[in-house]
Amino acid sequence: MVLDVSSLKITLGIVALTLSFLFYRSYLRTNSPYSGWWCLALGLLMAGNIAYLLTGTSQQVWANPLGNALLVAGAFSVWAGSRSLRMRPTPWWLLLAGPVITAVASALENPAANAWSGGLVYLAMMAAGMGLATRELALLRPTDYQTHRELAVAAGILAGYYLVRACVYVLEGPEGPAFTTYFSSAFTSMITIVMLVTVSFSMTALSNEQLINRLNERASRDGLTGMLNRTTFMEQASQEVRRLHAAGSLSTVILADLDNFKAINDAHGHAVGDAAIRAFADACLASIRHTDLAGRYGGEEFIILLPGAGHESGRVIAETINRNLTAAEAPKGVRFPTVSYGIATTLTGDLTAMIGDADRALYEAKNLGRNRIVTSLPGARKR
Repeated sequence: MVLDVSSLKITLGIVALTLSFLFYRSYLRTNSPYSGWWCLALGLLMAGNIAYLLTGTSQQVWANPLGNALLVAGAFSVWAGSRSLRMRPTPWWLLLAGPVITAVASALENPAANAWSGGLVYLAMMAAGMGLATRELALLRPTDYQTHRELAVAAGILAGYYLVRACVYVLEGPEGPAFTTYFSSAFTSMITIVMLVTVSFSMTALSNEQLINRLNERASRDGLTGMLNRTTFMEQASQEVRRLHAAGSLSTVILADLDNFKAINDAHGHAVGDAAIRAFADACLASIRHTDLAGRYGGEEFIILLPGAGHESGRVIAETINRNLTAAEAPKGVRFPTVSYGIATTLTGDLTAMIGDADRALYEAKNLGRNRIVTSLPGARKR
């Protein structure tokens, strides 16, 4: 059976256009970055196939390099969309490097007479773009997304197909029997159509999951500092303390309060007060371990849970936060406030009682003149 290359490319373009329209509507509804990148990838796929329709005409000299570059840009857009699921931005120069290299390679191999000008670079770049997308999708946690495995498999199949296609291209060229039978442009268009239709539902579901995750993230974070808000901190910290108690391990809580914060607001305005809060939050997040929890407890008060750590570790963390805050750049003519800390440690698994002990230690730190660390210990107070 001989496949009609032009008809398949037109069909692929129609499928890509239809899916791009559907995903654009999804993007307008959800504002999901993944939907946006997938729309762009489909648009580039459609444009590249339109350029290929000029093969065999006098316009081939520019159409083939352009078509190759557009398809590679589409593959790298799928990669960028996959990265967006992990909240990782993609630099524009990385997105443009592949298409530019592909276009230059095509332009250097007599595109006016050679329909496969730059073919090896094009195939290698397609394999690279889809391979990178496969890696990003495979790294997603199942707890964050439920449908990414299907997409990872689909992207991996396409990456493998283009990699094998490139190897066959090197071994026998575009006119070889295996290449024209299993890796021709017509066969590739047919596979791409099947893949696009097959994964469309998963991609819609994934875009919706991304929206839900973004909303959940926004709901659990303090808007000014990016730290956990009080409700989310208490939920997560309570679970962690109970888990540690069951395992026979201790927990430590640090309560921190910015000294004389009202005076900062009164003297310099709320914008400077917000800058001080952000500076402390940044110093805090830069000082704690990845296993620790940190949240904004209210106003200028913050709370940190140190799982498996004792009061001495809490003191070290508090001192590190102070050093980082001192090194932070303050607005001109302003000094960031000092900080008072209350630290409490427990083996009981009672987070509320531990916070109460830390709060009493913090109150004592304030009474002792502020800008100090007070630790709550059974039967003692330690400066």
